[in-house]
Amino acid sequence: MACPECGGATVRYVVPEDLRTYAPESTDIIALCGDCLHVSPATVAGAQADEAKQLVDVIPDGDGGAALAVALGLLDSLALNRSGIVECLEYAEESGVDVHLALDRLAHGFPEAHVDLERRRSQLTAFF
Repeated sequence: MACPECGGATVRYVVPEDLRTYAPESTDIIALCGDCLHVSPATVAGAQADEAKQLVDVIPDGDGGAALAVALGLLDSLALNRSGIVECLEYAEESGVDVHLALDRLAHGFPEAHVDLERRRSQLTAFF
């Protein structure tokens, strides 16, 4: 599945049931773009061979990775999505994801991200 925003390769995640209200269209599967980090609804879980490899190296499989991916989709507006972002990041951390390390790697490794991750990362530090 190609990203609807930029056409880049995507990695798909099954969203944990507790976090589906924060996923686009409250879907149970999302696609995270390996170029712009845009999150969109998807129909099939799992990454295709060698697609978005850099992203797969930063965000793990499983519920923790899915929670982090959902949080990335909410970063457009910290003010409106603060509680959802915090819930997703806490879920990711409880699932074993080093959230701060992952956000740092994303901020430095994905210059085409749909949000300024470096700025968002410093803002997130204030409430997470």
